[in-house]
Amino acid sequence: MKLSKLILIAALSTAFVSAYALETEDEKKEATKKELSRDTDKAVNRVKEAVCMDTDTECLKEKAKHRLEETTDAVKDKAGEVKNKVDE
Repeated sequence: MKLSKLILIAALSTAFVSAYALETEDEKKEATKKELSRDTDKAVNRVKEAVCMDTDTECLKEKAKHRLEETTDAVKDKAGEVKNKVDE
C-alpha cells in the first residue's frame, strides 16, 4: 500500500515537472539581447541627464520621460518572456 502511494506521488511529481515550460535557447538569447539593449539605453539616458544644460524643470521632465521609456521597455520584454514560457 505504501509503495503504491510512493509510486503515485513520484509519477505525479514527474508529470508536474515535465509540464513546467522552459524557455528555448533562442528565446533565452533574445531575452539576453533585449536586456543588454535596455541596459545600454539606460546608460545613455543617464549620460544625457548628467550633461543636461536646460532649466531644472526641463531636465526633470527629460529624466521622467527616460524613466517612463525604460519601464515601458522592461514591461514589454518581461511580458514577452512570460508568454514564451507559457507557450511551451
